[in-house]
Amino acid sequence: MRILHTMLRVKDLELAKRFYCEVLGMQLLREKEYPNGQFTLAFVGYGEEREGAVIELTYNWGHGDYTLGDAFGHIAIGVTDIEAACNQAAAKGGKVVRAPGPMKHGTTVIAFLEDPDGYKIELIQTQAVTQPLVSRQAVS
Repeated sequence: MRILHTMLRVKDLELAKRFYCEVLGMQLLREKEYPNGQFTLAFVGYGEEREGAVIELTYNWGHGDYTLGDAFGHIAIGVTDIEAACNQAAAKGGKVVRAPGPMKHGTTVIAFLEDPDGYKIELIQTQAVTQPLVSRQAVS
């Protein structure tokens, strides 16, 4: 078994795709409209779905804001240069809500971004990641 994807409901699919693809450097892997169900799914990630977990952006046609709730925490992404990743994300319109620094009660260096729907994205400084945060082509 393995984790396939995490689904996030978004209120503006184009804005969400721009954030995940342009600011975070993911690729739009696939997108499909479901007219009978009145929703669209867009899958984004750093590699093919068969290779690792991706994010499913779900847009329910005509639906406004969502209540995020307090059970969901965040999505974590490993980066090799957290300062550069935050600077690049901010330069592309990303909202850095916690600057890079050691986590509370630990030494791991982390930072947080917020996507257009208010979901938190944690960046974790790690040498194990081989793909840069913003190396992908932007979504048109």
